[in-house]
Amino acid sequence: MSGTPVGVDNTSRRKFDKEEYLERARQREQREKDEARKGKERGPPVQRQPLKHRDYEVDLDSRLGKTQVVTPIAPLNQQAGYYCSVCECVVKDSANYLDHINGKKHQRALGMSMRVERASLEQVQKRFEALKKRKDPSAFTEQDLDERIMKQLQEEEERKRQRKEKKKEKKREQAAQHEPEDVDPDIAAMMGFGGFGSSKK
Repeated sequence: MSGTPVGVDNTSRRKFDKEEYLERARQREQREKDEARKGKERGPPVQRQPLKHRDYEVDLDSRLGKTQVVTPIAPLNQQAGYYCSVCECVVKDSANYLDHINGKKHQRALGMSMRVERASLEQVQKRFEALKKRKDPSAFTEQDLDERIMKQLQEEEERKRQRKEKKKEKKREQAAQHEPEDVDPDIAAMMGFGGFGSSKK
């Protein structure tokens, strides 16, 4: 055997092939450019509808004040908070839910852009006419107001009367509790006093 030690020579630095890494960088840049071009060549942009007002009522009060057991394995639509079926997400409170359904992401999922269609003069006039027809002019009169005020005053008087009756009933119950029980006068005389009540009157 020779006297040279057997093993790996790890005393020198690792040498990198600069040409190889420059070629890799060029290939990566070329791939990124090709992908960017493919992304642009997808086709014409989607034409979205302008914003429309909601034709449904947003339900924010149905679960107000109710408690709910929250489990991590429950499906999204049964978790705590407000569930958006369009975006399939859960929002924790009503303010954020309103922000979400009025926001860009939700409107895009519905197929609308964030632009509003410009209304013409005829459309505005038609809208005013529709609102005038919907509002019935004979719906509210001064007589109705007087009747409402009278009714409210009567309800207040009834509530006051009921409160007074409750107070009287409580006083009667307290008086009945504090009344001394019937004491036999012979036993009271033997013990040396007339009753168990106080001497103050």
